[in-house]
Amino acid sequence: MALSLAGLKPRPRDSAAQVRSRTGIAIACFLAVYGAIGARLVQYGLADVESGRHYAVTDRSLASRPDIVDVNGDVLATDIHVASLFGEPRRIVDADEAVEALSSVLPDVDYREWHRKLSSGAGFVWLRRELTPRQQADVLALGIPGLGFRTEKRRFYPGGPLASHILGLVNIDNAGIAGLEKYVDDQGLGTMQDLGLDITTDLPPVKLSLDARVQYAVRDELNQALERYQAIAAGAVVLNARTGEVVAMASLPDYDPNNPYNALDKDRLNRMSGGVFEMGSTFKSFTTAMALDTGVVNIDSRVDTRPFRVSGYTIKEFHNKGSSLTVPEIFKYSSNVGSAREADMVGIEGHREFLTRLGLLSRLETELPEVATPTQPNEWKKINSMTISFGHGVATTPLNTAVAAAALMNGGWLIPPTFLPRSEEQAAAIAKRVISEQTSRYMRELYDLNGAHGSGRQALVEGYGVGGKTGTAEKVINGRYVGNKRFNAYLASFPINDPKYVVLVVVDEPKPVPGSGQGATAASNAAPTAGAIIRRSAPLLGITPEFGDGKDALLVSY
Repeated sequence: MALSLAGLKPRPRDSAAQVRSRTGIAIACFLAVYGAIGARLVQYGLADVESGRHYAVTDRSLASRPDIVDVNGDVLATDIHVASLFGEPRRIVDADEAVEALSSVLPDVDYREWHRKLSSGAGFVWLRRELTPRQQADVLALGIPGLGFRTEKRRFYPGGPLASHILGLVNIDNAGIAGLEKYVDDQGLGTMQDLGLDITTDLPPVKLSLDARVQYAVRDELNQALERYQAIAAGAVVLNARTGEVVAMASLPDYDPNNPYNALDKDRLNRMSGGVFEMGSTFKSFTTAMALDTGVVNIDSRVDTRPFRVSGYTIKEFHNKGSSLTVPEIFKYSSNVGSAREADMVGIEGHREFLTRLGLLSRLETELPEVATPTQPNEWKKINSMTISFGHGVATTPLNTAVAAAALMNGGWLIPPTFLPRSEEQAAAIAKRVISEQTSRYMRELYDLNGAHGSGRQALVEGYGVGGKTGTAEKVINGRYVGNKRFNAYLASFPINDPKYVVLVVVDEPKPVPGSGQGATAASNAAPTAGAIIRRSAPLLGITPEFGDGKDALLVSY
């Protein structure tokens, strides 16, 4: 079919005048834009240092950060004003004389570097950031032309090292680089301030779930444990089992964020969330819960606890209690063989799936940036499942362990941890059922049994019903287990008849206390430290002690 072109008229060409007009408009627009930019640059260049602060929109040192407060409103981090010393080399008469005079009132002056700066002919150079008021007064008294001070913001932590691993750090420009300081920036504050969109001083505070009073008690008891047991490190977390809120968490050695010269030292690692460890017999909590929840055993079942061989290895006890034990006895006596048999009945894939379901093999999702990823075998074989059942072969963080234990205690709900306030209703909306209510009830009773009559007796606190499970793990050094180096843990919950809190204490490489008659197992150090933390923290958390008459006795049949 032919296409008719009839009726179509050719588009008339633009006149030369129209072309010149459009070109002129385009040129005028470009000149206006670049003229405005040039004028702004000239304005910046001519402004003196003090007035220039209004134009330095990307200078984070002038921007405010919100206060960080605990759950009661007590300040954990805030901004203070400090003076920083600058020089204007073009106004310096004698650089040698200026540097020599400054070195008489300021410590650690780099004579060569400062002389280079002050003789450079530049318009502005930094000399020393964040001077003390006394240092500022001493420099002013020198009366050297070409030196000045600029008021900047500095982050101040009233508690010093109290919660350093949680709060984190800011850099010299007041930008968050670790911990919840970094989290605050990552929520948009950093980007806004980099763009110069937010330098207000009335930012609302960031409230945490932390209770500074409990945090102090935790850190103080850990300090005492370090000294008493001559350990290389210790850590603890107090977790609300119903909401996932972290009430307190500390890892020692720590650092002072007001003077973080050693914050990056290897031994300053936040072991509670940033380190992974084999958690030893605390993992028997999850093995027992798995066996009960899958139905391969019930609370009255007897399990063969005679030694057996797997892949050339012998699974045996340190202290054999008989050829067979009931499920409560396996837990109370911390039987390796019994736990391995339970895992074997569930099977390799079921075992791996259960630990994954409880979050023990996955990186935690929470506000704290410093969270490590657990490690596990690339391929699970039968021998892996056997050893993992009693806490060897999988390395996870202590915080992962506490969160999974909370699910065993709170009715079977896995709740992601948070360092921000969260109500029980908000927690219920994101909780995921991982075990049945009946299994959770059994686990509370088994924790009660072990706390009262097993390895957790030294963690008992009269009136508060503390139950739990110890874990003593030999450390792996150069690929081999070392018998005299242990990573100990006590995983506790209280009040055990209706748990609200989970407490996990770890003690790294403890030594026996001379004259105590006790060894260096978790029952001798991690458990009593957990008991001391609970004794001091429970009243602060509003838990009323109950001095019962036996009404809360175990309900399971033993």
